[in-house]
Amino acid sequence: MNDTTNLEKKACLLRKLCLTSTTAAGSGHPTSCLSSVDIMAALFESQFRYDLANPLTITNDRLIFSKGHASPLFYAMYAMAGGIPIDELITLRKFDSRLEGHPTHAFPFSDASTGSLGQGLSIGAGLAYGIKQSDPKNDAKAYVLLGDGELAEGQNWEAANFASYYKLNNLIAIADINRLAQSQETMFGHKVYEYEQRFRAFGFETVVIDGHNGAEIKEAFIRVSTTPKPLAIIMKTIKGKGVSFLENEDGWHGKALKPDELKKALDELGEVDDSLRFELRKPIRFTSDPIEEVSKVVHVDYKKGDEVATREVYGKTLVQLSQLDKTIYLLDGDVKNSTYAEDFMKVYPERFIECFIAEQNMVSVAVGLSRLQLTPFISTFAAFFTRAADQIRMAALSHANIKFVGSHVGVSIGEDGTSQMGLEDISLFGTIPECVVLQPCDAVSTEKLLGEMAKRKGISYMRTIRAKTAVLYDKNEDFSIGASCTLRSSDKDELTVAATGITVHEALRAYEELAKKNIFIRVVDCYSIKPVDKETLLRCAKETRLPIIITAEDHFEHGGFGDFVLSALSDTDVSIKKLGVNRFSHSGTKNQLLADAGIDSGAIVTQVRKFLENPISDLHS
Repeated sequence: MNDTTNLEKKACLLRKLCLTSTTAAGSGHPTSCLSSVDIMAALFESQFRYDLANPLTITNDRLIFSKGHASPLFYAMYAMAGGIPIDELITLRKFDSRLEGHPTHAFPFSDASTGSLGQGLSIGAGLAYGIKQSDPKNDAKAYVLLGDGELAEGQNWEAANFASYYKLNNLIAIADINRLAQSQETMFGHKVYEYEQRFRAFGFETVVIDGHNGAEIKEAFIRVSTTPKPLAIIMKTIKGKGVSFLENEDGWHGKALKPDELKKALDELGEVDDSLRFELRKPIRFTSDPIEEVSKVVHVDYKKGDEVATREVYGKTLVQLSQLDKTIYLLDGDVKNSTYAEDFMKVYPERFIECFIAEQNMVSVAVGLSRLQLTPFISTFAAFFTRAADQIRMAALSHANIKFVGSHVGVSIGEDGTSQMGLEDISLFGTIPECVVLQPCDAVSTEKLLGEMAKRKGISYMRTIRAKTAVLYDKNEDFSIGASCTLRSSDKDELTVAATGITVHEALRAYEELAKKNIFIRVVDCYSIKPVDKETLLRCAKETRLPIIITAEDHFEHGGFGDFVLSALSDTDVSIKKLGVNRFSHSGTKNQLLADAGIDSGAIVTQVRKFLENPISDLHS
C-alpha cells in the first residue's frame, strides 16, 4: 500500500468515526468535520509532533480547532493517535463524557475551550509567541483550524495583525473554505482568493489549495518549515465531503444523521479498515531551565499618609514579583503610561507584550500563554475589558491562569468622562465562577494583593484607581483573598459602612464628620469583593446598635459590590442599603462626580442620619 492510499484510508476512517459518533450522540456537526478531514489526516500522518503522555511539554506542536463545532473530528484524530480509546468516541456529548459538544478543558489534549467563533487564531498566536520565547532551539508550531464563517469576526484580523507584527512564523492558520455556514452561504462562498487577499494584507504568507487534494496538501505543508512569516493555508473544500447526499448541500449544518441515513453514508464510504492508526512524531528534546514555584513576597516601601494612586503601584510591584518568577508576562493595550505597565516594560522588555488597541485579541493571546504554564497579567482601562467579555468568559472555560488589572474605575476618574469610566467591571468578572475580584484602596494593599493574585491559579481581577489616595496601612498589615480590614470600630457604633476602593476614603471622611456630633459608625474596607468577607460583616452587624450595613462603591449600583454583600447575607437578619452609581455620569472633578453619584462622604453621612431618624422606613425607600 503506498503512502497516498494509506492516508486516504485513514481519512476514510476519520469520516466514519465522525459520522458514527454524532449519530450516537443524536446531535453535532458532521458535515463541518468532513470538509476538514483530508488536511487533518495529513497533519497527523506526517507533520504533527506531539508527546501524548505529556500534553503540556513546551516542545509539542499545538492544534487549536477554532471551528470548535468540528470537535468530533478533533477527538477522532487523537483517538486514532492512541490518546483515548476509539470506543470512547461513542460517548460524545453525553453528560459524563469528557468529549463535549465543543472542545473544553475536560479533554486532555485541548489547549483551550473553543466554539465561540473567531478566538482560535488569537489563542494560537499566544501559543506561538510563548513557544518562540521559550528557547531558540524550540521549533514547535501552532496550527489553527479556522472555518470560513468565523472569518467575518474582526478578532481574526486583530490576531493576524499581532502575528505578523511579531513575526510568528511558527503560526499556521488553516482556513477551511467550505462555502456553507449555519443558515446560508458565507460572505464570499468559494471565492478563496478573497480570503487570500485579506491574509496577505495582514502580513501572512499564503497558499491556496484544493483541500481534498493530497498532493496540494503535502506541498502546502512544505511551506511550514520555510516561511519567514505566519502562514495561511487557504483551502477550498466541500462541506460534507465523502457522502454524496451531504456534499455541498445546504440545510445539514448541525444535524446528525439518523440511523438509516448513517447506513447509507457508510455504504458510500465502502469498506473501512478500523485498525488504522496515526503514529505521531515525537517532539524535539532539549534541556532548559525548569519552571519552579517561587515565593511571591512583595517588599513594601510606602508610608502612611503618602498620596499614591493604586494604578501607580501595578508595574513596580510586578517588577518585584518577576525578579523571582520568570513565568510572569505583562500584556497591555497601548495604555501602559496610564496603567503604569511601562514600569515593568523598562525592566523586563522581553516579557512585556504590547497588544495595542485590540482587547479581544489580547485576552485570547493570554489564554495561549497560560496553556504554556506562563502567568500573564493583562492591563487596560476597566471599561475596555467589557469589549472582551466573551473572550474573558472563554478564558475561564479554558481554566486559564490570567490576572486582569483594570485601571480608571468609576466616576472618580474625573474629566475624561463617561466613556472612560469602568462601572460594569465588577459585574462582568463577578459573574464568572471561581473568579476572584479585588479592589484595594491604597498602595500597600495594592502591592500585597497583587502578590496574592500571582500566587493564585485561575482568573483574578483587580480594580485600580486613577486618583491619588492616602496610604492607610502599615507595611506589616496582612491581606488575603476573602478577607477585609475593619478601620474604625467601637462599642458605641450605630451601624456599619462597608466600602471598597475610593469609597473607603469617603467612608473615613464620613466617620470623622459624624464623630464630631458624637455619632459613631463602623468602617470596613472590603478589598475582597468576591469572595466577600461574610464573617466579618455579619459580626459587625451583630455588634452595632442597628443590624444595618451601608455598602458604598464607585460602580453601577446593580451587579456590583453591594449585590455580593446582599447575596452573602441573604440568609441573615442583616439589612443592606446600597450606595452606588445609578445613572450615567459626566465630565467633572473627582469630588463633583462622587457627590453627583451619591457615593461621597456627604452622601454616606446623609444616609446614616436617615437611618438614625427612621431605620425601618428608609430601608424600604
